Amino acid sequence: MTVYNIESYMRRSIESVLAQTYRDLEIIMVDDGSTDSSGAICDEYAARDDRIKVIHKANGGIPSARNACLDAATGSYICWIDGDDQMEPDMIEAMVNAVTEADADMCVCRYRQVFEDHTIDGGTGETYIYTGRELMDQFLREDEKFLIQNAVWNKLYKRELTEDLRFPEMWYEDMVYTFHLIDRSKRSVYLDTPYYNYTRDRGDSQTNAGINPRTYTDLIPALYDRSAHLEEQGRHDLALISDYMLYKRLLLYYTAVHRSNDPDKKEHLRFLDEHIRSGAERFEEVYSCPIANPNEYSKMKIYLKSPVLYIMTMRINDTFIIPVKVKLAAKRK
Repeated sequence: MTVYNIESYMRRSIESVLAQTYRDLEIIMVDDGSTDSSGAICDEYAARDDRIKVIHKANGGIPSARNACLDAATGSYICWIDGDDQMEPDMIEAMVNAVTEADADMCVCRYRQVFEDHTIDGGTGETYIYTGRELMDQFLREDEKFLIQNAVWNKLYKRELTEDLRFPEMWYEDMVYTFHLIDRSKRSVYLDTPYYNYTRDRGDSQTNAGINPRTYTDLIPALYDRSAHLEEQGRHDLALISDYMLYKRLLLYYTAVHRSNDPDKKEHLRFLDEHIRSGAERFEEVYSCPIANPNEYSKMKIYLKSPVLYIMTMRINDTFIIPVKVKLAAKRK
């Protein structure tokens, strides 16, 4: 667990770890230079339970704190929790058992999204076993039927997968780390049971930051690197899926920025336009990948013809067409 100024949340999180039915735990908490009582709370719990190891360090950001956890870990498996979330009591036991029974090196579980006034669950209780690059395929598709996602906290994996793998010093470090972690996995299990409770209402969370300057300097370059890595590995099929999701995202960003009050709107729109158009020669192949939606290619063709026409089309789509489809779908139910 990495900790930075989360005194209001972390007791519930720590208690959920201490309540695990799997008792043979090495619990590492890294206080990343907190200025509130978070560090003292870590020490309080360490005094009560000798399984807890606390590391106090100068503030270096999430990647630095997570790498300190990895450097200190000695157990057979790695499993993460964010300091404002909670685990179900049988989470680690269920995931260790799943890895053992399937002879796998990684387990991923569904998570429950926790809001102030409601939760979103969606679990079916099903178990899925993936071999080779099947988990990577599901990860790249971003299919919400399987909540694999970029986060590290709904995963348990053998420590040897991380021997020379560390979090890069950047925002969206979990996306890069998780991609390479999954790339190394040879056999994995997905448990469609929400063992992890993910808090969605913290407005100050980095996860909730939306489009920001780091989107352009960190996230988008990392998505290009992901595709390039897959090509280097000889997985052109997966690289195409990665590229499809990249260009779909770039169009969404363009729409969002155009509608925003971004003070650097012109610069960011120019950046996005350059990156979108740089891939135009490959779009016929990219948009023929197995998960491609023909509507997405239609949007891209409109954009390439005229970004102004594209924005007008999206406004009509969002204002009129989508609401009508929602009403029709509600009537069918």
